[in-house]
Amino acid sequence: MAIAKKDKKKKKQDGQWPPKKKVVLSKKDYENELRRLQVELVQLEEWVRNRGLRVVVLFEGRDTAGKGGVIKRMTALLNPRFVRVVALPAPTERERTQWYFQRYIGHLPSAGEMVLFDRSWYNRAGVERVMGFCTDEEYDEFMRTCPQFERMLVRAGIILIKYWLSVSDDEQERRFLGRINDPSKRWKLSPMDLQARARWVDYSEAKDQMFAYTDIHEAPWHVVETDNKRAAHLNLMRHFLSLIPYEEVPHEDIKLPPRQKRSYTRPPKSSQHMVPITYEVK
Repeated sequence: MAIAKKDKKKKKQDGQWPPKKKVVLSKKDYENELRRLQVELVQLEEWVRNRGLRVVVLFEGRDTAGKGGVIKRMTALLNPRFVRVVALPAPTERERTQWYFQRYIGHLPSAGEMVLFDRSWYNRAGVERVMGFCTDEEYDEFMRTCPQFERMLVRAGIILIKYWLSVSDDEQERRFLGRINDPSKRWKLSPMDLQARARWVDYSEAKDQMFAYTDIHEAPWHVVETDNKRAAHLNLMRHFLSLIPYEEVPHEDIKLPPRQKRSYTRPPKSSQHMVPITYEVK
């Protein structure tokens, strides 16, 4: 069964989370509901632009938890000029000498923009801590200053939302094996991913310690179970829409202007480098 549309006269944020009961969907219903939520995200994006809001969303979690997948589905219909995805590589030698948060600040949104971080400054509390890429002093300083940094962002008017995507031990192993055996996914498997698998307990302890310090009132962590990827997509998107009250932005009627009417002869296709028509789709 599909979830009924909300009354357009009311604010889009329905204020009821979690829902009173679970809704079991077929694959077709999932696709319909995904489309509905994606359209709602377009309306949220327009509201953000109309009101000059600044939104930052952090996606953290274990390897294979599905961060990239849910980000792709959230941004599928959104305007990339106003909704950016940031996935930074390992810091350069120069960046390692900077204030830790410095390289993230340049990616924060201006008015009317949303920025989605596929991993964020929490690398220091996770992979850097577990793999020994930072010193104990650097780690302790991060834990002290991160809540202050995030409170500063919120005081500046930025809407900061943090998601932790949680995957079970067995499901992570299944997905790792799927990457190993699927040539189209093998690029996703790095030596660091294998170490993350080998150090499951270390990463669990690091995550629990991170939550203890940074699950603050101004920017709490929201945990999403992702063993069922499709359900995770819908649950996260619906929850995200519930966090920012928004309304449909009115639009003026659009009319196509008449096409120019004057003589013009196009050059023959034989004069151009045409891509061969190999496929025909009915």
